[in-house]
Amino acid sequence: MDYLNIALAKGRLGDKGYEMFKKIGLGCSEMEKNSRKLIFTNEEKNVRFILVKASDIPVYVERGAADLGVVGKDIIMEEERDFYEIADLGFGKCKFSVAALPGYKIDNTIRSLKVATKYPNIAKKYFSSKGIQIDLIKLNGSVELAPLVGLSDVIVDIVETGRTLKENGLVVVEDMFPISARLIANKVSYKMKNESIREIIDNIQMIFRKEL
Repeated sequence: MDYLNIALAKGRLGDKGYEMFKKIGLGCSEMEKNSRKLIFTNEEKNVRFILVKASDIPVYVERGAADLGVVGKDIIMEEERDFYEIADLGFGKCKFSVAALPGYKIDNTIRSLKVATKYPNIAKKYFSSKGIQIDLIKLNGSVELAPLVGLSDVIVDIVETGRTLKENGLVVVEDMFPISARLIANKVSYKMKNESIREIIDNIQMIFRKEL
């Protein structure tokens, strides 16, 4: 059986992605039960959902283990993998921002701006485009701590409501760009399974029009 394999992230973004597929008739009742399974199949529709870590979705799609995937634009930009980005799904909206202690101003003339982030590729490109040399500090979590203890001058991170920054005494210095969930497709699958994929895209767009 030739299934259409769809990679979803574990967690809120994956849940929203699954709701979207359910709305267009590709739901999978087994997936709605409390389970530790990672693969769920809708035999009637020939669709298989694969649950993976969000940051791994580009790898699964690029290598063809998944035909489609739902992933945040932040991960797409950071991973720089080879696939088609075929639709902005309109949920999971937030933004990339530069944040620092109140009163801090980025000085283009300083020798090297210390930047802490979980997204080194994005930070490097952003400051390079502004002609600012940086000392990049890659962290895996609790990035807000870095300016508070003198590890960095600023941080680059995803900001949704700004609450985490506020509770840690930081403010947004610059907004970089908005991000949201995207539907991505393996390049070969997009050609070989184009009819199925186009039908999904059309049905998703129909939902968008109804919800506007």
